[in-house]
Amino acid sequence: MEKKRVAVIFGGCSPEYFVSLMSAFSIINAIDRDKYEVIMIGITQQGTWNRYYGLVDDIPVDKWREDEMLLKRAFISPERGGGLLEFTDGRVEEVRVDVVFPVLHGRFGEDGTVQGLCELAGIPVVGAGLASSALCMDKDRAHKLVALEGIKVPKSICFEHVPTREEILSAVYELKLPVYVKPVKAGSSYGISKVESYSDISEAVNEAFSFDDAVIIEENVDGFETGCAVVGNDELLVGNVDEIELFQGFFNYEEKYSLGTSKIHLPARVSEDMQLQLQETAKVIYRALGCRGYCRVDIFVSKDGEIIFNEANTIPGFTSKSRFPKMMQSIGIEYPELVDMLIELSLGAQSRG
Repeated sequence: MEKKRVAVIFGGCSPEYFVSLMSAFSIINAIDRDKYEVIMIGITQQGTWNRYYGLVDDIPVDKWREDEMLLKRAFISPERGGGLLEFTDGRVEEVRVDVVFPVLHGRFGEDGTVQGLCELAGIPVVGAGLASSALCMDKDRAHKLVALEGIKVPKSICFEHVPTREEILSAVYELKLPVYVKPVKAGSSYGISKVESYSDISEAVNEAFSFDDAVIIEENVDGFETGCAVVGNDELLVGNVDEIELFQGFFNYEEKYSLGTSKIHLPARVSEDMQLQLQETAKVIYRALGCRGYCRVDIFVSKDGEIIFNEANTIPGFTSKSRFPKMMQSIGIEYPELVDMLIELSLGAQSRG
């Protein structure tokens, strides 16, 4: 029986390019070669698409693009059933692709752009589709929709234009310090600042605008953050909830990958009843935002025990040591099985569609 072809897309124009390389390395190594043929597609930071024929070990160290002999210009055709168009010696070859596994964290990958291209081409995608990806990436609109489900969200203000200092101060005086200033559509905590003085807010807003064209300012939640891994389409499976313990500052990009002044507790240090509440809340959020395949839903627990939605990550960090796979491993699903499950979910959804 002919193997299904899985195109793993990595890299991209996002600031999270290097995170993508690490996640893709783990995923490619975990795909069952007895069931699938893997097609590696790397996107440079300048936006050039290439099919990569080299060693998987060269991906996480960013050497995959150094040898032009191992690269062929290639990209997904938007034509229905077009598959991958690969350019060789002045001619174009059409390569069948059965499923796309996008491992593109942040903008131009996690935000629905690649998912929309695949939907045009009629190729199933691992994870959320165009609409859900775009919505989850937009922190402001995701909060508004989740709030309609009766789930509490942080008090916030959103700017979709670069505001004057007077506009900023007029708006944020309604919020209690400290506040978090965030790009509306960015991941891995890029461009996020914790602000404890009104005099520092303008600088933080300008920093956030360097990553996106909209900025949200959120009131701090006095408590701690948890994460919940959700897998599935119609029937949902959830992992054990984890907890981020901070000793100082906030869970920024450096902390996510060094854990220098923080610690991840798995399972979270909460009661069994609270764990169930968090898991059920994550499922409600997952469905409200139209997620498919998988997602990590991040939720605050206040000191008063209130559950407050933070954000939904449709392409969370996915190395074998990342939070999402670890949460699933804690309920008995090992990394290779998880990768296989996500591919099968995508193919199954396509066959029903």
